[in-house]
Amino acid sequence: MSSPVAPDGNPESPSTLHRWWLAIRPKTLPAAAAGVIVGTALAWRDGGFSLGPALAALGVALLLQIASNLANDVYDDERGADTADRLGPVRVTQSGLLTRDQVKRGMKTALALALAIGIYLTFVRGVLVPVIGATAVVVALAYTAGPYPLGYHGLGEVCVFLFFGLTAVVGTYWVQTGTTSVLAWLMAMAIGALITAIIVVNNLRDVEQDRAANKRTIAVRVGARATTFEYGTLMTLPYALLTIIVVLHALPLAALLTWLSLPLALQETRRVFTQSGRALNAALAETGQTALVYSVLFAVGMVLARA
Repeated sequence: MSSPVAPDGNPESPSTLHRWWLAIRPKTLPAAAAGVIVGTALAWRDGGFSLGPALAALGVALLLQIASNLANDVYDDERGADTADRLGPVRVTQSGLLTRDQVKRGMKTALALALAIGIYLTFVRGVLVPVIGATAVVVALAYTAGPYPLGYHGLGEVCVFLFFGLTAVVGTYWVQTGTTSVLAWLMAMAIGALITAIIVVNNLRDVEQDRAANKRTIAVRVGARATTFEYGTLMTLPYALLTIIVVLHALPLAALLTWLSLPLALQETRRVFTQSGRALNAALAETGQTALVYSVLFAVGMVLARA
């Protein structure tokens, strides 16, 4: 295994903190926050905002994302899907920065912290919370682990849409208000599309490596060209859906502040349609940033509408 290389070309050994920073993949965390922000903004709009459950939902979402990242890191290495030729950012297990046991302990720690927060949410909202939480944990681990790893069988997009879109938005709204709404489900679809686009560009970048590793993602099944159109569709849907909702007067005009994030979406769509391989690392990170900016602008719109 090769050692990390400093900008001057000399090998360097990252600090322990930096190794764990690489392991948790902080550039993916905006995806976890986006759905919570939108769900909280809708709760604010409907007069049901509650700070404690909102922060707890954010904590659980971030910790489950971290646990999923660590699980992917170690179990992809165990399955031989990660090699020294990978195009994505460094994987700490494959590169030898952390051992498999260390990464698994980190994953278990993140899950334990999420469980602790989930206990609080159970007292707030009832026994349905641990049912939802347990399902989310199983999916996070089963994405790359177990006898039928979901990500290896073309189910990655479905899992991301369900849990980082529908569950994140509707669940966050529910733990604060005690109910759900049609708007929460519709906005969950919008955020789910944006966040699913992240896994699409990830799979597009890795299509050849995944094919060689027998990882049957949708990109492997349908090919690179169709996958670029899948990405474009997912990036278009949130803006089209929100505009329809506003035109129907279900949301105030201020919700269209989200359109200020459209240049970012267009920039990344252009990148995905014109570049490939390692160049798509930037598109992956910036698609997550687009989802975060979209959600923050939506929240600002909801606050202004009630001002």
